[in-house]
Amino acid sequence: MKATILKLSAVIALALPLLANAGGAAVHLDKANVNLDNKDSLQRGAKIYMNYCMGCHSLKYQRYKRTAEDIGLTEDEMKQSLIFTTDKYGDATKIGALMQNNMEAEYAEASFGAAPPDLTLVARARGTDWLYTYLRTFYKDENRPLGANNTTFPNVGMPNVLWELQGWKKATYKTEKNEEGELVEHFAGFETITEGKLNDKEFDAAVLDLVNFLEYVGEPAKLVRGKIGGYVLFFLFLFGILAYALKKEYWRDVH
Repeated sequence: MKATILKLSAVIALALPLLANAGGAAVHLDKANVNLDNKDSLQRGAKIYMNYCMGCHSLKYQRYKRTAEDIGLTEDEMKQSLIFTTDKYGDATKIGALMQNNMEAEYAEASFGAAPPDLTLVARARGTDWLYTYLRTFYKDENRPLGANNTTFPNVGMPNVLWELQGWKKATYKTEKNEEGELVEHFAGFETITEGKLNDKEFDAAVLDLVNFLEYVGEPAKLVRGKIGGYVLFFLFLFGILAYALKKEYWRDVH
């Protein structure tokens, strides 16, 4: 019973910043122009996810085989380039398996305070604009346990896992008077501390690919739903013409 209460308390503690952020001042969100028809973008996003995110965050409602088929990869390409986990026997994860990582829940709780959440539905829950902005607004903060903070989600417990690509940024602030005449600090932007592998434009493009992939994972049916919808509308249009012609023929003698 005591262990259950402690776990519940940890979940509530993690959820409070999230609720506070959702109910507090509005955060400016940059537009994420995702394009699920761009298979190259989906493949690049999958590569980034598997290399930088999958170690902590599973996609347990998605399968490797379905992902490969949808984003235009062969099974061999998927197994060689994007499957890094093993099963409980130590063998390479099968192509038909769910996309789960090997992090034990006990280790995750000991390391982070709570197990990192599964991200299969994060794009549906948060929205692509929020994800795109969030992943690009980490900055160095020595006061945080993992050395990073985020302007979109202040005091988030997640480290800046993309620092190798982005480099390290420092948040800058400016002091202004509010309507009451009090001096308050406002976020002014970022300054580069160390360069990453990518410049700002390249990093934004990489994050967009990652968000595009997460948008796909959240609802894979979107890839075919639009095409099916077009066929359905075309059928209804033809059926409407036939129904109208039948109606006129049926009522012709009556009138």
